[in-house]
Amino acid sequence: MADAPLPPFFIARVGDDGTQCDAWPEQPLLHSLEQGGIDWPSSCRNGTCRTCIGVLAHGSVRYEIEWPGLSAEEKAEGCILPCVAYPTSDLQLEAPGI
Repeated sequence: MADAPLPPFFIARVGDDGTQCDAWPEQPLLHSLEQGGIDWPSSCRNGTCRTCIGVLAHGSVRYEIEWPGLSAEEKAEGCILPCVAYPTSDLQLEAPGI
């Protein structure tokens, strides 16, 4: 049986104030946030500077590169780098420390 195709897009929710945008599975989450008019901090866009770090409260992402600049502890806490994370489901993203 073949894998089911991914939906054309997912919903990315940011914070708990109802802010959301479409999140496209073929592009990094940061691009979708920016296209959706959501202001999220960023700099390098390659997973090394950590400016865009966030906490994935719900949902899932995948990476096309080896695990980017996050410690094992950060990964266990749900931290992601949206500049190199591709959504694989609807998700909820929080700023660190929320």
